[in-house]
Amino acid sequence: MSLLWQCAIVLAVVAASAANEDFNVDCEKHSIKVTWKVSPELVEHAARLFLGHCVPSTFSVLPTGEGMATFHYNLNGCAIKKRVTGKKHIYSTSLTYRPNRKPKPAAISHHIKCVYIRPEGWIPPFLIPAYGSAEGHGGLVFHMALLNEDLTGLAKSSLFPLGSFIPIWAAVDQMDHQPLLLLLEECVAATTPELQSASLVYPIITNKGSYLLDGNGKNGNSRFLPRYHSSAILLYLQSFKFALGEEVYIHCKLVAWDPEVFDIEKKACHYIKETGEWELLDDPSQSDLCKCCDSSCKPRAWFKTLFLDRSQ
Repeated sequence: MSLLWQCAIVLAVVAASAANEDFNVDCEKHSIKVTWKVSPELVEHAARLFLGHCVPSTFSVLPTGEGMATFHYNLNGCAIKKRVTGKKHIYSTSLTYRPNRKPKPAAISHHIKCVYIRPEGWIPPFLIPAYGSAEGHGGLVFHMALLNEDLTGLAKSSLFPLGSFIPIWAAVDQMDHQPLLLLLEECVAATTPELQSASLVYPIITNKGSYLLDGNGKNGNSRFLPRYHSSAILLYLQSFKFALGEEVYIHCKLVAWDPEVFDIEKKACHYIKETGEWELLDDPSQSDLCKCCDSSCKPRAWFKTLFLDRSQ
């Protein structure tokens, strides 16, 4: 990829298991709705359930301890494949549980198909004037937000007790771009909504996405969670002592990059206490790229902002 997109965002903050193959498919006029009841073992891995490349629209835990994932998406989304044969339009995709990133295979996979009778007067898209593909090189749209405790929606409060976890989500809109890998290249906690020379600052991610800290250094529990898509990232940050009684803002520099290319400046590393080593989030087999985390991974781009209410 010849271009690198970056943005700075500021947030305001105070194993393969057997699954219950109980799923239902509703083929609607322009969309598909799939409900999938999964075993209690998969509930904590809801972010690794996919319809095509889409995560559940909603997810709930049933009184039995099982989980109910609902996928409700347009037929043109989620990498759903369309095939026209004779008088039928066939849309097909897969319902999967992927404990690991592609290209590793899914631990659970179900084929999903919707078949429709071809409408009267239908014309293949390639015969329509001005039909074609577009390639964009303009600015990208980045997002950043705090999630609730079970990672199913936005947080309702920016107040977090000391030692609790702050789920931070960041993403870049794919739109018509080639696949993108989102990285948190740099994050700092600060006492101001805009970084200033007088701001009290504490580094969280430094060294080109290499050094994830939470105030406890390598003894902390902050980590990246497994990705549900290359264009999004989840940071599970353990709250730490910083500017107690003041509002705290988390400033992060986001970078969109080629998902097939990692190097010492384009990566996401976190420290694994159990092994005593740094690990590359997206491919542990390439964790040698993280060896520079204890020294320097070379030089440094922009910021967006999160607010933490530490007044209580």
